[in-house]
Amino acid sequence: MSKTVEFGMDTFGDVTVGADGKLLPQAEVIRNVVDEAILADEIGIDFIGVGEHHRADFAVSAPEVVLAGIATRTKRIKLGSAVTVLSSDDPIRVFERFSTVNALSNGRAEVILGRGSFTESFPLFGYKLNDYETLFNEKLDLFAALLQNGPVNWQGKLRPPLENVTVYPQIETGRLGAWIGVGGSPESVVRSVQYRIPMTLAIIGGDPKRFLPFVDLYKRAQEQLGSGPMPLGVHSPGYVAETDEQAREELWPGYKAMHDRIGRERGWPATTKESFINEIERGSTYAGSPETVARKIASTVKALGTDRFDLKYSAGTTSHEKMMKSIELYGTKVIPMVRELLSEKQAA
Repeated sequence: MSKTVEFGMDTFGDVTVGADGKLLPQAEVIRNVVDEAILADEIGIDFIGVGEHHRADFAVSAPEVVLAGIATRTKRIKLGSAVTVLSSDDPIRVFERFSTVNALSNGRAEVILGRGSFTESFPLFGYKLNDYETLFNEKLDLFAALLQNGPVNWQGKLRPPLENVTVYPQIETGRLGAWIGVGGSPESVVRSVQYRIPMTLAIIGGDPKRFLPFVDLYKRAQEQLGSGPMPLGVHSPGYVAETDEQAREELWPGYKAMHDRIGRERGWPATTKESFINEIERGSTYAGSPETVARKIASTVKALGTDRFDLKYSAGTTSHEKMMKSIELYGTKVIPMVRELLSEKQAA
């Protein structure tokens, strides 16, 4: 493996518990996210992504505002969304906000575009869920035109056409970094290549290798559509502690609280300890000691040929203090181990 792999981390700004076991105010959670990003920057993690949600259990509804705050407190880490729900937003406003973060951070901003796994933003902003597919397709088409960083001529069905329109602030140098978050539909994979916007796979359950057909499709589409090589990203949940036992013990309460809460909304059964351990041992939860997590990440990177691996480090109500330790271990121990493992495999 001759390429350099980036290692990032993602958070949804999950509302966490404090020292007294009670949920923290969302405002405090947002301040804690900034502190988590500062630590990640200091220890050499390549990227932080901040998710967009509009519900009580997640504090961040405007990720680019949080990223702007992070931009002024960090020096090198890349800053992005995870994801921006483009379907219920205005592509021009999204581009303007992220180009502003790009200016504040001296070119470190990225946007990960997606539909989102929750639907609260649609009624909140006056959109119909019946238009789910149409909204995303048309808005992505416009956003792709905006990425050219020049005058835009564009026409669609949902808004008036644009004639020779320039959006400000313009990107100072190069092009705004952008990805499309893909959950596993072939159409989404091909669409990513059609728009020349790289794909990041949200692998949140099951064996990561089950996504190999989508990786193969991604490569075939690049060949057939003549896009040239495009990077591939992967996003998966995880948690790092000193030992496997400690990681499982600390992660389980927040993991169960989050999965059961979402499960009640979607009609899923309660999460069991057995399913939790199965996801750690055979699925897509990267939890354990630095050695355990490093081996599992290296295996996924090698199997899928990824260019970036992002660990979704926030874990339901798991406390800020525990997440800070997890971030520290991820940056100072896990990532160097993964790089060493990948180097050994390349030499072999």
